[in-house]
Amino acid sequence: MSKRMQKITHRVNKMKLRFYQSMVALLLAICIVPAFAADTPLGAGDALKISVFGNPDLSLETKVSDAGNITFPLIGNVSVGGLSTADAEKKISGMLTDGGFLRKAEVNIMVTELQSQMVSVLGQVLHPGRYAISGKRNVTDMLAAAGGVSPEGGDTATVIRVRNGKTIKQVVNLVEMIHSADMKSNLDLSNGDMVYVDRAPKFYIYGEVQHPGGYRLEANMTVIQALSVGGGLTPRGTERGLRIKRRDASGNEQMIDAKNNEVLQTDDVVYVKESLF
Repeated sequence: MSKRMQKITHRVNKMKLRFYQSMVALLLAICIVPAFAADTPLGAGDALKISVFGNPDLSLETKVSDAGNITFPLIGNVSVGGLSTADAEKKISGMLTDGGFLRKAEVNIMVTELQSQMVSVLGQVLHPGRYAISGKRNVTDMLAAAGGVSPEGGDTATVIRVRNGKTIKQVVNLVEMIHSADMKSNLDLSNGDMVYVDRAPKFYIYGEVQHPGGYRLEANMTVIQALSVGGGLTPRGTERGLRIKRRDASGNEQMIDAKNNEVLQTDDVVYVKESLF
């Protein structure tokens, strides 16, 4: 076999391997998803596909009503709200056998659409919206489902949860959590919870800089670093007499003479003067 043919064969084999790996990953995903749904209580809006082994005429596709009920052939109204899929299967099976409709009823329920368990992911994420949760989910799981933090997003996320009738608000520093590998603040979420990613803080720079405008304020950013972000001074600019417009706690504007190592605060406005010489 020529070297050229060997190269072609090698490439084909690599493509086959990647295809098989992709198919295995897909099959694993298909197998895993129902397992998560099985641990989640059924509720209003959930779409179900129900089948009874050996009895295709009893197959049913339905949605759980606002009252938590479904209507099933032969047995009528069945309350499934709050039950796991396994418990709902046992309940329907028992009603079919106890009612004398079947000697043995093997019921299978598949959740095709989960609408009763939803978490809102809002703010600076790529795809804000409401997302279904099945099984145990935490803050980073739901951020991943929403496409992750957008370029405008900050380092923190505000999590609002209702527990025992009380609304709890907690701020999670995502960057600090990841850097420290301390996942205690990676809160578990449940139906009705909300995750809001704050906008990154900004500073503003204008005057004799190459690129005046608003920029993301990094932690402990100094004036000299801000000048660099703004593209540096213009030929007419000077580092002498730099000034910062800053609002105090009362909202009053202050003018501060800035040094190069001055640490900027959120919404600071840096003004670069024109050189007199």
